[in-house]
Amino acid sequence: MAVECIFTWYWLADLCAREGIPFVLGHALYMKAIHGGKAKNDRIDAHKIAILLRGGLLPMAYVYPAAMRATRDLLRRRCHLMRKRAELLAHIQNTTSQYNLPAFGKKIAYKANRAGVAERFTDPSVRASMEMDLALIDHYDTLLTAVELSIVRTAKQHDATAFHRLRSVPGIGKILALVILYEIHDIARFPRVQDFASYCRLVKCAKESAGKRLGSSGKKIGNAHLKWAFSEAAVLFLRQNLPGQKYFARLTRKHGKGKALTVLAHKLARAVYYMLTRERAFDLERFVTAA
Repeated sequence: MAVECIFTWYWLADLCAREGIPFVLGHALYMKAIHGGKAKNDRIDAHKIAILLRGGLLPMAYVYPAAMRATRDLLRRRCHLMRKRAELLAHIQNTTSQYNLPAFGKKIAYKANRAGVAERFTDPSVRASMEMDLALIDHYDTLLTAVELSIVRTAKQHDATAFHRLRSVPGIGKILALVILYEIHDIARFPRVQDFASYCRLVKCAKESAGKRLGSSGKKIGNAHLKWAFSEAAVLFLRQNLPGQKYFARLTRKHGKGKALTVLAHKLARAVYYMLTRERAFDLERFVTAA
């Protein structure tokens, strides 16, 4: 059984697993590039998927197991809601600048620092808008705290060892460790570290013709959540980390700041791969020296 990777494949994969039917999941973005045509309907799509499967050309996606699938989806939903919370905080900051009010002395992301924020605005409509934002932020805080606690408890049941190893990496905290853990699922499914880095969208694929390089492609092929996690980890890695800052300074002199962060994210992904495959904790001194 072969299907395209859209949001309805869960039940079919579980049905095939119960009935002992081999199940193949096709990568939606790859398949869109391969079997596009003038006419499109379900019969044509099914015929082309069958031809790709028979010819061994079906670009396969990973069939995430049902045991951890629901928790991964809950974690993705948590990240989505956290971005909505960040948009509310940004709206408050932008409105403050819009009305030329003094900047906040403390971070309003913390509840203790949000007292008196709405009262700074004299216009009743603007104040009502700020009160609405603050009420939504408070509600998000309550929901996100409960969800994070639930996910951490579940992660310790699924793979406590890998979760604690990931948290040993400077810059990878509780949330990033959860994202990396659930997006990888099983590090053994990547036979090489190059495959893992490519899946994390941390390397570019070269386009060549007649021996000439014509840029790169495939930037959207891979896992966007892992790309975000390692990019965030690279920035957080540099906070209060003197060996890491010295290493980053060398990278900046050689590549510039933007590319240096990309290189650091790639190095961290490689370190995480070897750390999980060889079942050991992260060694900062060895990481900086080897890099």
